[in-house]
Amino acid sequence: MIALFAVSAGCAARIQEIPPPRPIVIHSGARLRADHEEMKTVYEWVMNEDNQIAEDPSFWLTVEPVAQETYVWEGLRISEAADSVFTNLDRTASDAQLAHSIYAHLHLMVEKGRQEEWLPEAPDAVDFDLERAILSRVADTWLLGRTVFDTSPYGPLDELVYAKQGGFFDAFIFTARPAEFATARTEWARENPDAMSQYRDWFLETFNREPPGLRTR
Repeated sequence: MIALFAVSAGCAARIQEIPPPRPIVIHSGARLRADHEEMKTVYEWVMNEDNQIAEDPSFWLTVEPVAQETYVWEGLRISEAADSVFTNLDRTASDAQLAHSIYAHLHLMVEKGRQEEWLPEAPDAVDFDLERAILSRVADTWLLGRTVFDTSPYGPLDELVYAKQGGFFDAFIFTARPAEFATARTEWARENPDAMSQYRDWFLETFNREPPGLRTR
């Protein structure tokens, strides 16, 4: 079942019962655990979306290889007719392909007026709330892969998952994308005046480097 995360959508058969998730540990020693019941739920919608990407004839999703680490939002492009979507993928990180594809697919479904169908937890979300909902799904996809299907570590997606699980999801998004979500960022900073410095300290301790948005590539 590693193939579910390593190759193009629709190439893996559905299994009856996923195995219990195992803890994951990164180089700093920071550990994450996943709940088995939650991962069962994630697995069901991941498989549904995987099949949709492969079988829906109304659009084309293209994964374009690049020669560096890349975050799921980098290089996303949707055609004017909303019948094609393009996403970048580090050519050395094949396990990350499904997570990148799901991010691209969800944005395309929004453009096609199918947000409620594919994001029922955020049917009317816009701007930051919409992006947060999509990235939350991507994080859950990667957590499933890392804890259940033994996908290889990959910095940009590991950062996303650890930030969500560690309570720093908003700070991660705002810091990594400083030119976006100005209104939501201002409100968040006013309500959480110490959060950004706490996030930076946590990130440095967890990943031994500055967070995206505060470091050079």
